[in-house]
Amino acid sequence: MEALYVQCIIRILQKKYTEKGMVDMENPEHTLIATLLSARTTDIQVLNVYPGLRKAFPTLLDLARAKESDIATLISSIGLFRNKARAIKALAQMLLEEFDGKVPNTLEELIRLPGVGRKTASCVLWYGFGIPAMAVDTHVFRIAHRLGWVKGKTVEIVEQELMHMVPKDLWGEVNRIFVQFGRDICRPGKPQCWRCPVARWCGFSSKTPKP
Repeated sequence: MEALYVQCIIRILQKKYTEKGMVDMENPEHTLIATLLSARTTDIQVLNVYPGLRKAFPTLLDLARAKESDIATLISSIGLFRNKARAIKALAQMLLEEFDGKVPNTLEELIRLPGVGRKTASCVLWYGFGIPAMAVDTHVFRIAHRLGWVKGKTVEIVEQELMHMVPKDLWGEVNRIFVQFGRDICRPGKPQCWRCPVARWCGFSSKTPKP
């Protein structure tokens, strides 16, 4: 897959999808916790509960000292809220104890934090620090396969495949635009291919016709 071809598709989608990432909180700490909360939950649900969580516990020290049950109550409307409450408390404690209360800016350090996987870590690097990173969520995984860019069966393999073909300065943009594209047109199950601005270059064999 030629880099110029890939870059052209990304540029076309950039022009259509201009909103910032839903978990782009313009702050590494907020982006970290919000992205952790977003697992198996819509970003809208996260944005609904996050302000209340931080109003109750505005600092990492507050979160570290909080009862898990109190955190869980505040985020109970999202999926896996008990596990996430446990992870948030432990994460806050670890940031205070090992990182002087600051969010680390390397993938290796971020994935050591409770509840943080590669996707969350990559979102923090890009949205929180502006460091190029390839955050592969369900939208990125699905769309990259439909376009014919990747063949990997795991997130880790797809991440590496994309990093090899996408110019580094566009790594972070892949997540931002593919999430918006995936919710709007390239949806799970039945995409709206007749509306797609890049359909002519897409390798998806079961394109849906206009109703």
